[in-house]
Amino acid sequence: MAWSLVVPLKPLALAKSRLAGTARPMPRSALALAFALDTVAAALSCGVVRDVAVVTGDERAAAELAAIGAWTVAEPPGGGLNAALAHGARAVRARWPHSAVATLNADLPALRPAELGRVLDCAAEFPRAFLADAAGIGTTLLAAGPGNALAPAFEGRSRQRHRASGAREIELSGVESVRQDVDTEADLRTALDLGVGPRTAALAASLA
Repeated sequence: MAWSLVVPLKPLALAKSRLAGTARPMPRSALALAFALDTVAAALSCGVVRDVAVVTGDERAAAELAAIGAWTVAEPPGGGLNAALAHGARAVRARWPHSAVATLNADLPALRPAELGRVLDCAAEFPRAFLADAAGIGTTLLAAGPGNALAPAFEGRSRQRHRASGAREIELSGVESVRQDVDTEADLRTALDLGVGPRTAALAASLA
């Protein structure tokens, strides 16, 4: 099954606010862009991913992500993350009416295409499915097969909400790179230990 991915990205100036409380200054905007570029590049290298739509209101991010092969959807005014994801899913299905659609967090800089492919192959067995984040509280991926509404319920304890909505939880081992989102400095260290993409690696090296 071929998948279209929807990746949401806040305006860079507002992104990664939890990195602001670290002991050393962190270039939050630059990190958010590096994470997104590495995430999208890895996703586009996955054999079962047909295309990636990035939902963002940030012109710089949109231009850089388009340059590596994503297409962009303007973020709708107001409404928050779930409204943006639903808007992106509608844009995908306007282009590909019978597409399987999955959301993917933009802050997975250690993402490995083969691991993403395993998760999506598992998701293809169910009408809707999701993958919990490394902390076991949130969600890094939510998938809906052809003809099924995405019905995103992200933010906060989204793992519990997605499970309650009837989506099947994907329980695979060996897919840590798809679970490891980065919100804190500790998350970043864990992602670096897994092995991040080139943009995040270069930026992290400049901070060392």
